[in-house]
Amino acid sequence: MKGISGWQYRPYRPAHQLDKARIPFICRMAPEAETIELEWFDTGGCDAKHTLEWRFKGSSAPWQTLMADTPKMLITGLKPDNDYELRILRKNTPVESSAVRFGRTGTTPGKIINYLHPEDEIYAFSGRSLCSPSIVKLPSGGLLASMDVFAGNAPQNLTLLFRSEDRGVNWHFVADLFPCFWGTLFVHRDRLYMLGCSTEYGDLLIGASNDEGFTWMPPVRIFSGSSSNLSAGWQRTPMPIINTQGRLYTSIDYGAWREGGHVIGTLSIKEDTDLLESSNWTCSDFTAYDPSWPGSPVGKSTGLLEGNVVLGKDGRLLNILRLQAQNCEPDHGIAVSLEIDPGNPEAAPRFYKFISLPSGSNSKSHILYDALSSQYLAMGNICVDPSFPTQRNVLALQASGDLFNWHIVKVLIDYRQENPKDVGFQYPSFIIDGDDILYLSRTSLNKAHNYHDANYSTFHIIENFRQFL
Repeated sequence: MKGISGWQYRPYRPAHQLDKARIPFICRMAPEAETIELEWFDTGGCDAKHTLEWRFKGSSAPWQTLMADTPKMLITGLKPDNDYELRILRKNTPVESSAVRFGRTGTTPGKIINYLHPEDEIYAFSGRSLCSPSIVKLPSGGLLASMDVFAGNAPQNLTLLFRSEDRGVNWHFVADLFPCFWGTLFVHRDRLYMLGCSTEYGDLLIGASNDEGFTWMPPVRIFSGSSSNLSAGWQRTPMPIINTQGRLYTSIDYGAWREGGHVIGTLSIKEDTDLLESSNWTCSDFTAYDPSWPGSPVGKSTGLLEGNVVLGKDGRLLNILRLQAQNCEPDHGIAVSLEIDPGNPEAAPRFYKFISLPSGSNSKSHILYDALSSQYLAMGNICVDPSFPTQRNVLALQASGDLFNWHIVKVLIDYRQENPKDVGFQYPSFIIDGDDILYLSRTSLNKAHNYHDANYSTFHIIENFRQFL
């Protein structure tokens, strides 16, 4: 075994499971109402003959079989709302099988990029659900999507990359990044980057790819973290990275739930310096939520998280953050804005004002500015059931002309009839592509473990979105 020379794997396997990297590997699944699409490869026997086999999950019945002569297969004629198990066999002597994967049929809005059954242990060394969606449009025009693999109290250190050449109609597996968690994909000066953490509260990392995501240089550690949920460290989710006034800016969190929550800082770097030189990056001092701020909701809040750095029309550089308000009054629909000092990157952001934002509390919102309409756009979960302020089963697009007065312009996904403990369309990541918005959802549906622990990463398009503004 030789030392690593990059960040990417096809696939990543822990060192004690390297033999499993040389058997057939199912790298993508997309179950729909009566079909399951899957993608596979076999680095240890690509010239051998392969078959795809499937049956009901837990069944002792004979396997149904198809010749697996292409890397993407579609199983049809399945029963809706049923669990299946499937595998790829290499027809050598002896026969070698991929890990048995699980899929559940069911109707899902949008296009499924990837699916992970809550009982599938293929990525158990990292987690059991799909988290942290991020999307970027590549210089070539293709789309690249990422997601990490999450579970509470698990290592949480693997990110999966998928690519589409036809604007989201079809997706295919690109690579695994390890270690990588909470990553944001972005392009700067025609080069692809990933900014993330090594794990929950781990080291803050950045890496780059010169071929649009197929291969990656080893990541650079910007700051060291604790790498344990027992102790404070770096936290972020795929939030916007904006380029303004000669610097790149993004929000960064530091802390741990077990230590009482998180404080908020600003991560930045001069736009014309080497992003892979850690000493070029600056993190500001931190700001903690203060319940004495004017306009604070009444009650105990666990504080701020997951901010959006935006440039106001008055020239103010602001960070608009989610506020954990479910135990407060009001218990939803409120966000916090902090002001950043562009002239002093190390200065802590200062409290500016509270904002009435429908998706501002209890879950992530993603905010971008649309220059053509002169509107700010926010995508996130809105509360339509006052008895469940943390619900994530209704996703909406909101707009504002000034960052402070927001209104809902379109409800994007509405499953309010479903139990909010079971269903979620959350943590959206979106880009503006011409007249359309392209977005990803961390989707929990069709017997996910719960509303939070998603089993899908789904892709969606809002066509001609400015008609709703």
